[in-house]
Amino acid sequence: MADREAKTNAISGQPQKITMDFDPPKKPKINKYAFTCALLATMTSVLLGYDIGVMSGALIYIKDDLKISDIQVEILAGIINLYSLIGSWAAGRTSDWIGRRYTILVAQAIFFAGAILMGFATNYAFLMVGRFVAGIGVGYACMIAPVYTAEISPASTRGFLTSFFEVFVNVGILLGYVSNYVCSKLPKHFGWRVMLGVGAVPAVILASVIIWMPESPRWLVMQGRLGDAKRVLDKTSDSVEEAQIRLADIKEAAGIPENLTDDVVQVPKHSHGEGVWKELILHPTPPVRHILIACVGIHFFQQSSGIDSVVLYSPRIFEKAGITSSNDKLLATVAVGFTKTTFILVATFLFDKIGRRPLILSSVAGMIFSLATLGFGLTVIDHSDQKITWAVGLSVAMLLAFVAFFSIGMGPSPVVYSSEIFPLRLRAQGTSMGMAANRLTSGVITMTFISLYKGISIGGSFFLYAGVALVSWVFFYFVLPETRGRTLEDMEGLFGNFKWNFPKKKNNIKEVSNGSNGPNANGQVQLGSR
Repeated sequence: MADREAKTNAISGQPQKITMDFDPPKKPKINKYAFTCALLATMTSVLLGYDIGVMSGALIYIKDDLKISDIQVEILAGIINLYSLIGSWAAGRTSDWIGRRYTILVAQAIFFAGAILMGFATNYAFLMVGRFVAGIGVGYACMIAPVYTAEISPASTRGFLTSFFEVFVNVGILLGYVSNYVCSKLPKHFGWRVMLGVGAVPAVILASVIIWMPESPRWLVMQGRLGDAKRVLDKTSDSVEEAQIRLADIKEAAGIPENLTDDVVQVPKHSHGEGVWKELILHPTPPVRHILIACVGIHFFQQSSGIDSVVLYSPRIFEKAGITSSNDKLLATVAVGFTKTTFILVATFLFDKIGRRPLILSSVAGMIFSLATLGFGLTVIDHSDQKITWAVGLSVAMLLAFVAFFSIGMGPSPVVYSSEIFPLRLRAQGTSMGMAANRLTSGVITMTFISLYKGISIGGSFFLYAGVALVSWVFFYFVLPETRGRTLEDMEGLFGNFKWNFPKKKNNIKEVSNGSNGPNANGQVQLGSR
């Protein structure tokens, strides 16, 4: 608090210092313990990214080695997303039974088995079995990592920490691209098997470190282990006061009376997940219905913009753009991976500074422009009998611009947003529904891209994606409220109507340890900005 010399003491004649209680406090530093836990948990998304990236190059050699058709290529590329639906669905239940941390270990074990099977595949059918197992592991990882991170993070840095999930997806994609380039020097029948089998290595490394992570405090409360939850919250909160507030909010959400302070208490039956699907789908309240629409919608539109088609089939797109050398195409894909990784890192620092909503809307606007321009460039090339240098350059630049715009907002937003908006009792299953919509849409998009561009041309495909992105911008504007700085237990109050677009200051909800309105630990009034 700032000191002000405002008036003179009537008796002594000396200036009297008045303490002003209205200066906003300094923003807390990043909690190192929470940061480490989030970093380790979200590194599991490397598995998904590596599979996407490595398959883009491996498909070139698999097609030649196993003599498969373009339809089989599409199925092989996209089917893992459909298989991951099983993992996403199962992870919601598993995480409520055995905890968030051990569910992450299950994800590593399953993906490890899938990578080994793919690496030793002798034919197309064997390879599809490996894809099935790996897909279940990917589904587990995609669902549980953001849930764990959101539940362990303090409100002030939750967006920053949860966005690590997408950061490591992009790191995995980049590693997959690099693996493609390195292994391309190996014999054709051996190289693609090494590309796919190497995915088992990060699974082993991650499993060995995740075992040392603490359990989610919210899951501990759901099991009645209040003492363990308090110890974790004390380590992962920005202050002792925030830890107490978080624990009280979680106990209230779990149906535990606030005056119960024993280490182990009896938790009401509904806190273990019974009746969740009924409350989510059959008889949702208006806020829950709004939350579910927002969650499924943001995941659907993320993938329907065609990002996985660009990442997975980038060698084919570069070939259509006029780059014919296999070596040059693989190098160009590395540039795509590098661009995605760079801009996703920028996004992580913006989520808790400018908010989710501005990032999403500006990101999608850039995607619309770059997709439409990319479609124009590819159409010009497609209708020309000779190489047009400016059109090639424009197409490559717009492809990189698209992944940049995507990564700076739309890339990490679905995971960050969907993992924080559900009430505690619905979080695991609700998040799994969003991830299921994500993987289902990705599967449909990637399994139809080759057929799509053969049917309506490569340029027409990207015009279509641009149209979908335009529809998504309208959806986001009217459906997604801002969640920056809100505690997880406050989220339900933001949803239930669509009149929040221009909120009045008096409706602001108290933020925890983030320079927000409301009394601090000393009873002083803090004025925050939004």
